[in-house]
Amino acid sequence: INISGGPVADPELWGFGSVVKTIFFSIGGAMIFLTCMAGQLNSQVNASFCMLDYCNNYFAVFTMWVALGIEFSGLLHSSYLLQMLVVKLSGQEVVSKQKPRSAFESAFFWFRCFGSLAVLCFCCAVTFVALYNRQTTMWEGIPPTVSLIIFLILMSVVGMLEGMQIAFFAVAKLQASERGDSYFAKKTCDLLFHGGGNNLPGFMIGRQLSVVTCMFFVARVTSVKLKDGEENIFGVPDVVQELFNTGLLGALMLTIVGSIAWQLVASAFPIAFLSSPITYVFLQICLFFEATGVCAGAWVIAYIHKTIAGFQKDEVYIGTSEERAMKNMNDDSKRLHT
Repeated sequence: INISGGPVADPELWGFGSVVKTIFFSIGGAMIFLTCMAGQLNSQVNASFCMLDYCNNYFAVFTMWVALGIEFSGLLHSSYLLQMLVVKLSGQEVVSKQKPRSAFESAFFWFRCFGSLAVLCFCCAVTFVALYNRQTTMWEGIPPTVSLIIFLILMSVVGMLEGMQIAFFAVAKLQASERGDSYFAKKTCDLLFHGGGNNLPGFMIGRQLSVVTCMFFVARVTSVKLKDGEENIFGVPDVVQELFNTGLLGALMLTIVGSIAWQLVASAFPIAFLSSPITYVFLQICLFFEATGVCAGAWVIAYIHKTIAGFQKDEVYIGTSEERAMKNMNDDSKRLHT
């Protein structure tokens, strides 16, 4: 997306003034809004209310198999190492519902983990060397060290928002009594599920706008661009340098360190994520962004999609968490059928 619709310098379109051109083209606002509203948010709004109907189609099955195939490749397995590190530092134990791995499965798993770690280290090396050699698309005049600091801060912000999304969905169908006793966990849940739960999709809109905005800045740090006559990074052949220039290595690094690792940690400790005051502050910020209405078009697209597809809320099928508790409707894998 960044390659096809990234920011451009000195654009000319329909006689727009300099302020409009700077906001929508030089900074990338046009692609940010298009990506958010048309490409992501309308789906997330519907999925936050209608999880069951949203998954009840063959495209969801296809998407799942593609995702499992990518996971099986092991390219992103270093994110598991980061999750294990956080779990180890926390002093807690995560109980898995999966059966223990065999010796071969364990060997294959660790082989992919360390292979992915090697790839991640190489991606970081290429990105940071290019940054300090001023061979990225970062704006002129910003020192590399400042760019690196901003990059790390924004990557942490993106990671926190990614983790919050997982934590919020993990507790969305729980009773209030099961969402932790922490002061901030209660405040976060009270705000998130206030007014019939509309703040959950509202958070998704504000979150995605924040993430995409951060990513457009981060992409400038991680996108490699050599000037004419400059030597290739690490002296690699031109064909390898062309791979570097696509920004794929930076995207891979961001996916592991700035997204998946945080999601895995949040899936293991959703209540801990809710208990952080940072989570509450970020939730307020995301809801403020949504309240500005700059991405309100996502609600319209979501409504059209929901009407055409005939989506219904999950409570129509399974009731609320309180109703399920009264009827002792616990999860039962034996009730699944194909």
